[in-house]
Amino acid sequence: MTLPKQRITVLGSTGSIGVSTLDVMARHPDRFEAFALSAATQVELMLAQCAQFRPRYAVMASEPPARLLAEKIKANGLSVQVLHGQDALEMIASHEAVDAVMAAIVGAAGLKPCMAAAQAGKRLLLANKEALVVGGDVFMQAVRAGGARLLPIDSEHSAIFQSLPDDPACWAQRVEKIILTASGGPFRTRDPASLRHVTPEEACAHPNWVMGRKISVDSATMMNKALEVIEAKYLFGVTPAQIEVVIHPQSIIHSMVQYHDTSVVAQMGTPDMRVPIAYGLAWPERISSGAQALDFRTLAGMTFEVPDAARFPGLRLAWEVLDAPVGSTAVLNAANEVAVAAFLERRIRFDHIHQVNHATLQAIPVSEIHDIEGLLALDAQTRRLASEMVQRLEA
Repeated sequence: MTLPKQRITVLGSTGSIGVSTLDVMARHPDRFEAFALSAATQVELMLAQCAQFRPRYAVMASEPPARLLAEKIKANGLSVQVLHGQDALEMIASHEAVDAVMAAIVGAAGLKPCMAAAQAGKRLLLANKEALVVGGDVFMQAVRAGGARLLPIDSEHSAIFQSLPDDPACWAQRVEKIILTASGGPFRTRDPASLRHVTPEEACAHPNWVMGRKISVDSATMMNKALEVIEAKYLFGVTPAQIEVVIHPQSIIHSMVQYHDTSVVAQMGTPDMRVPIAYGLAWPERISSGAQALDFRTLAGMTFEVPDAARFPGLRLAWEVLDAPVGSTAVLNAANEVAVAAFLERRIRFDHIHQVNHATLQAIPVSEIHDIEGLLALDAQTRRLASEMVQRLEA
């Protein structure tokens, strides 16, 4: 019997995760079809994606690129409806015709569409860290209330998910700790005193992964791993003390689970995001991802290191905010987004990123927040303060 195609909404289709998602979907045209695509400003790439995948909707972040895209869609004779804005994103994430949503919008802008998908009970392929880092318990409550199926797409969290028993009810009784691996980024062996001179080009030159500029900088500071620690706490129901980070420069083991009997189960593979994407799209089945398989005959070796606190001072902030009031994780995320953007614009130094993050956390008192509006208000307040700190560092 031929199963009906899964109709997929890809939020952030022109980013690296979105492009990889469409690549996997194109390898299995009998299983998947694009229901809707979204992007921020990349009109030409969105047009090409619309021509190839013929979605029902294409959503841009704002009106000017949407208007330009609509003109090009019409000129090319495509029957794609072009929309823009937050309401449109939430609509394509929760539409009754959608089976699964790939959430790959970078930043807090992806939180509301993720919430909409969760509340609508969708299969939610989560590549947007901020849904959990900012949303935390509020987001997880929406997942449970809506009956959504949450599948992590980050290579590390997908690896953990694949290494855990099928029944989440037994995780707490069996799991001793979760071990997140990190590549160490481009500055793993660099003298910490020299990091003040790092350029955006150097920070974005990741040795193993092809990623967007923001997440590449996060990898260089290891803030991406701090955010992943926060995600792991919410995704897998462990305590912060049960999460460990180890540097594994080869990026072959993507993460591990240690059980109470000291057995360790790990997921391995080449550093290609199409692997966790294919797993999320087809779960609980497995399909071809297009990635190259590991060749153990040519694998030189695997090494592991403890992260250097002087080189990666931002990593410890993950445990600090998890021990602080609910909402502190949202402050860390917002401050980091502002600081990384300023660094990429050459307005502040690389080492200033941690300075802005730490100072912002110290400056904003957080009381318990239990709704999405409160979290988004805190996000906006944090961005204003972090921007002021950036301006002072520029002066």
